[in-house]
Amino acid sequence: MKLYEIQKKQSHGKKTPRWFYFILILIPVLFVLLLEFTLRIFDYGKIYEQWVPMDNGKLTLNPDIAFRYFYNAEKVPSAENNYFDEIKEKNSYRVFVMGESSAAGFPYTPNGSFARYIRKRLGLNYPDRTIEVVNLGMSAINSYAVRDMFDGVLDKQPDLIIIYTGHNEYYGALGVGSVETLGNTRFIVNSVIWLNRFKTFELLRDLIKLISGLFSEPENSDGTLMAQMSQRQLIPFNSEKYFSGIEQFEGNLRDILEMAYEEKVPVIIGTLVSNLKDQKPFESTKDKIYPLADDVFLSAKEELRNGNLFAADSLFRFAKDLDALRWRAPEKMNRIIENLGKEFGFPVVKLDSVFNTETKDGVAGDNLMTDHLHPNLRGYQIIGREIFNKGIESGIFDLVKNSKEIQDSITLGKYEFTELDSTIANYQIIILKSDWPYTKVKIADDEKLKRLNMQTLTDTLAYLVGKGELSWEAAHLQIAQRNFINRNIESFHKEIAAAVDEYPFDPYPNEFAAQILINAKDFEQAYPYLKKLNALKENAYSTKWLGIIDLLNHRVDSAMGYLSSSLN
Repeated sequence: MKLYEIQKKQSHGKKTPRWFYFILILIPVLFVLLLEFTLRIFDYGKIYEQWVPMDNGKLTLNPDIAFRYFYNAEKVPSAENNYFDEIKEKNSYRVFVMGESSAAGFPYTPNGSFARYIRKRLGLNYPDRTIEVVNLGMSAINSYAVRDMFDGVLDKQPDLIIIYTGHNEYYGALGVGSVETLGNTRFIVNSVIWLNRFKTFELLRDLIKLISGLFSEPENSDGTLMAQMSQRQLIPFNSEKYFSGIEQFEGNLRDILEMAYEEKVPVIIGTLVSNLKDQKPFESTKDKIYPLADDVFLSAKEELRNGNLFAADSLFRFAKDLDALRWRAPEKMNRIIENLGKEFGFPVVKLDSVFNTETKDGVAGDNLMTDHLHPNLRGYQIIGREIFNKGIESGIFDLVKNSKEIQDSITLGKYEFTELDSTIANYQIIILKSDWPYTKVKIADDEKLKRLNMQTLTDTLAYLVGKGELSWEAAHLQIAQRNFINRNIESFHKEIAAAVDEYPFDPYPNEFAAQILINAKDFEQAYPYLKKLNALKENAYSTKWLGIIDLLNHRVDSAMGYLSSSLN
């Protein structure tokens, strides 16, 4: 017994103190914090903040934010430059639009999206308020990215959030069938997205990418983003990955709507539209249970020819669901949108039904669509109209003074859309349809150029804009200058108006137009541009010329005011 007691006392005497374990845990924590601090001091990697400041007191979405979701890409998609006030004005009405390429307005970006319609209609409804419609739509993302950015949107005091998302759920960044995937577990994927905010995690990502690159061939980056993201991976109907995509979408959308509900921020959600009638299934695969997608599609065509609209619509939707290449959202996702909207009390716009009613034979097709899922300009205008009308019906927007039909007509009449914009859209679709899955054989670049059939300056500029080698604004201003040289003054003003309408807070288009007109000694036509320029950014140039023009027109008091400001 004595020996046992001695051994027991000795073992108690050697007990490790608690502070030892505390220090053991604290050392790696302090190391990570020090590393994070050091990486931030030396500005390692990319800036992942959601908003970046402009030099005029405004914010815009970080053009590099998509690097949170794309791990293997050297270039990532970005949203159009939509500015809004860093400090929200009291009379501001602020709307955020969230979603994928259809929300962005492809192929009519930036000025053909349904967000453009919403902004113009709001301007009619609230003429005394500052209207801010911020379009965060971005190609090749899905509900993971929308969920991640949603907190940052709620922080910016939105009066309304519009959501149109779901088509990219499988092949969009981090989707279950994407080349950029982290697996099927939502918790893991969302946790990794959150960790991307830290420089230490970015360093770890870069190290893993560097090491893996030593033992693998680089990814093929040829072709459209659509072709790159899916890597020809098929997902059969009712397969494990099919249901994983459904669960991923439902879980992320539930989180999004719950956040909005808790913050009491209004949300309008749209169901998803697809080209049902004129887009046959991309991949028709054999299955023991289900028929071939191509056979169902042909049956739908037959029913439509026979006037059986209800049967035709059901079969077209079933053929789309059987398509093993999942670039069009399954019908199940529209049911999820409707059910979650009802659960949280947010209005849902049944856009798929509206598109059918707007079609002559009752099933949406090429008359409203450019490809498999992107609407044409008229289609986007219909989406904007229906969302706005739903806002009136649900009490989000005030009752309009004029009828909804009159407001719609006025809004459409205010669209600044030129030949350049139509050509850009046309070229984007030609390029898209010159690659897989629209064609099974790779088309050479010279053949693609031949299909574009470029003959004019407008054609060339449209091509450069589509390639990302020229900004949309710069292209419009170049054509404006060419039109002025050719004495096509009406077209000159139209191109300038398109740029001003898209970027109302940017003084440059007004300054550009004013300089051209002043150099031509056309002072009267320069005067309105100078007034707008001066309202946006008062400077010596605008005030000098406003004063000179007023003096020439014997408006002495006004001239003295402007010239004094110019001297100061």
